[in-house]
Amino acid sequence: MNISKLINFVLTAALLLICSAFSFGQKLEPKERIIEPDHIISSTIMGKDYQLYISFPKSYSTKDTINYPVLYVLDGAYSFPQFQSSQLAMGLGNELEDVIIVGIGSGLSLGSWLMNRTYDYTPSADTLSNGVMEKQYGFPKGMIKSGGAAKFLDVIKKEIAPLVDKHYKTNTDRGITGHSLGGLFAAYCMINSDGYFTRFGINSPSLWWNTGEFLNQTISEIENKGNNQMGWDIPASKVFISVGELEGSRMVPTMVKFSTHLEEMKSGNIELEQFIFENETHLSVMSANMSRTLSVLYGKK
Repeated sequence: MNISKLINFVLTAALLLICSAFSFGQKLEPKERIIEPDHIISSTIMGKDYQLYISFPKSYSTKDTINYPVLYVLDGAYSFPQFQSSQLAMGLGNELEDVIIVGIGSGLSLGSWLMNRTYDYTPSADTLSNGVMEKQYGFPKGMIKSGGAAKFLDVIKKEIAPLVDKHYKTNTDRGITGHSLGGLFAAYCMINSDGYFTRFGINSPSLWWNTGEFLNQTISEIENKGNNQMGWDIPASKVFISVGELEGSRMVPTMVKFSTHLEEMKSGNIELEQFIFENETHLSVMSANMSRTLSVLYGKK
């Protein structure tokens, strides 16, 4: 090899080493992954928008006459992806009934989501809890409102569900599930929706809300209805209630108190399962309770 060829070889090798080092040293920016809603509905009842995220069973087809039950999932922007992946995974083993899943989202930023869910999911105004959240998340005083559960139930019944029923092959078998304040709202729907829903995922419910006002009223109502000789006039329903073992003194005892009264109620129409997830916190329990909600409410026997 002559000197000229040797120099070219050395220069080429050096250049390759430099390019290789640059290539391995350069870091890639993470890709932003956004799940687009299937529908955005402007509520005239609430005066704000809701985003709907929809997942279908693998058998869904517009070419047959089969209609499907619907599970409405609260905090849709955050919870829907987990429900969708669980549905797909359990579908591989044919473990679930066919069900349409509709995630209901509200608010496209962390701030708007927190404000909207606090108002929508709570059955009464609790100014003390409002103030705690304002301080915790840096909202101006008076920004957080609560007590809009009755109106939000109307939004679902009069605006969201009719849109879903219009565009997709649904039947009247409806479920609703939520976590934390969403679990509180799911419990509220069980008591107040007059049979509109018949499957309930009540996970880590914030039954402590407003010093337990809704919980105490509900227990009184359950006892009154249960002591009636006719029992509680409720359609056949499935209920899953859960909490994480490490969620603390506000969450665990209130969930147990609520589910215990349901168990003792004189009604053969309620199929109830309660569960305490070991070593799980209020947030770590979410993935577990979502998949368990599907298997309890829609699992094949």
